[in-house]
Amino acid sequence: MTSTTSSETGGAAQKAPAKDPWDLPDVSGLVVGVLGGTGPQGKGLAYRLAKAGQKVIIGSRAAERAQAAAEELGHGVEGADNAETARRSDIVIVAVPWDGHGETLASLRADLAGKLVVDCVNPLGFDKKGAYALKPEEGSAAEQAAALLPDSRVAAAFHHLSAVLLQDPDIDEIDTDVMVLGEERADVEIVQALAGRIAGMRGVFAGRLRNAHQVESLVANLISVNRRYKAHAGLRVTDV
Repeated sequence: MTSTTSSETGGAAQKAPAKDPWDLPDVSGLVVGVLGGTGPQGKGLAYRLAKAGQKVIIGSRAAERAQAAAEELGHGVEGADNAETARRSDIVIVAVPWDGHGETLASLRADLAGKLVVDCVNPLGFDKKGAYALKPEEGSAAEQAAALLPDSRVAAAFHHLSAVLLQDPDIDEIDTDVMVLGEERADVEIVQALAGRIAGMRGVFAGRLRNAHQVESLVANLISVNRRYKAHAGLRVTDV
């Protein structure tokens, strides 16, 4: 019996080619829940995703309020209370106000277990000088979500989108990139693919959750841009 050495085959086994960073999964069959789906940002995201063919459920503390908002949005959007929305969804986007963020997630810990949770909350304060970033004890809203939801997979994305543009039915495309942060590449790629379902959008990996604070904080700068230039500014990442 003979054996073949690495020298006889031309050296060590070749490494597999690097994964194409733009080879993203098909997420069209996943159910997306939006907590805070009756607010401007959540409602806008729900509308855009549903318009793209995604199954969407919007959540609110009051099921009746969510159902009324869902009827207004159309495109097959359903409304339910937050707990039911969490249970019925594969991916859950958190778009609640910052001052209710921790309390809402803590109350839904069991319902969100095993889910991919995408936090898009921006901790901001406002005074007569304008918007400014707040820094939660955990470091960011996304890190607070991860601390409160140990049985969920937490990512962060959709921070820099204009609610006005998202909700405008006369706008066909949202010309912007979405910064996506997370601990697991597979989860990040799911969120990137979800962002890419919206016409004009692209999801770009932007680091792990420890980098979420500066991404969330940048919204304060965009608010200043919008006020000065009467705009609805977004972001584009160049050379990627």
